[in-house]
Amino acid sequence: MAAEAERERAKASGANGPRPRVRLDQPRPTRRRLLPTYDPEEFGRFSERIARFLGTGRFIVWMTVLIILWVLWNIFAPDSMRWDRYPFIFLTLMLSLQASYAAPLILLAQNRQDDRDRVTHEQDRKQNERSIADTEYLTREVASLRMNLGEVATRDWIRSELQDLLKELEERRDEGDARTDR
Repeated sequence: MAAEAERERAKASGANGPRPRVRLDQPRPTRRRLLPTYDPEEFGRFSERIARFLGTGRFIVWMTVLIILWVLWNIFAPDSMRWDRYPFIFLTLMLSLQASYAAPLILLAQNRQDDRDRVTHEQDRKQNERSIADTEYLTREVASLRMNLGEVATRDWIRSELQDLLKELEERRDEGDARTDR
């Protein structure tokens, strides 16, 4: 009877049925994503490799050779075998496409390098602070040792004191000998 009353209330409220309860003690099931997922670190390393290659003389030489071959083929090849006639619109499109992909990859690589530099500078700064603190500590210790050394008997001071005592003993002995002689 209670179940029928619950169904009647659900129909009256316009619901198709009782909502499933959300479990807060369990993670939600993963949803399907429309966009593909990727590892940002791996993509960053990939962009750095590309940026490193684009910045080499090897890339410039290969790109120059490719463009020269492209132009020569499309000028001197038979008409039926040419794919890009003068003014080489397809070549322009390909170079623009290459530049449109290269620029963001180079910027991504530069941003990653800036992040690494920032971390390195922060670590260097902390190391410098520790070195300064250690140097200040050692300076205080050396100053303390110098102050305490003023109170410590040195070898030269002990020698001078012993020589003074020896002279005093000799003088007393001489006085004692002079008294006994009289």
